[in-house]
Amino acid sequence: QVQLVESGGGLVQPGGSLRLSCTASGSNFGLFVMGWYRKTPKKQRDLVASITGGGQANYGDSVKGRFTISRDNAKNTVYLQMNDLKPEDTAVYYCSEDRVFWGQGTQVTVSS
Repeated sequence: QVQLVESGGGLVQPGGSLRLSCTASGSNFGLFVMGWYRKTPKKQRDLVASITGGGQANYGDSVKGRFTISRDNAKNTVYLQMNDLKPEDTAVYYCSEDRVFWGQGTQVTVSS
C-alpha cells in the first residue's frame, strides 16, 4: 500500500504563488505517473497536471503557463509550483500515483 502525503496548501491572495509537495512511500516511485488533481464542491475531480517518470509533463488547459509540475525521484516527491493564482484555482488539491493511490488532499484558497 502506497501512502501519499501532501503539504504546502494555504490561503494566498490573487496573483500570489504556492508550492505543493507530495511525498510517496514505497519503492519504484520513478516508474509511475504522478499527478495533481483538484476538486471543488461544484465540480468533479479534474486533472491539474501530471508527469511521467522521465519528466514529461501534461497540464490542464486552465493552468497552462501558470503551474509547473516537477519531481525528484530520489526523494519520492512530486511538486506543483503554482504562480499567478486566481480565485477559480480555489479547491482541494490531491496527489495521485498512477490514479490508483491518492493523498488526503490539501486546501488551496485564493482570496483577497
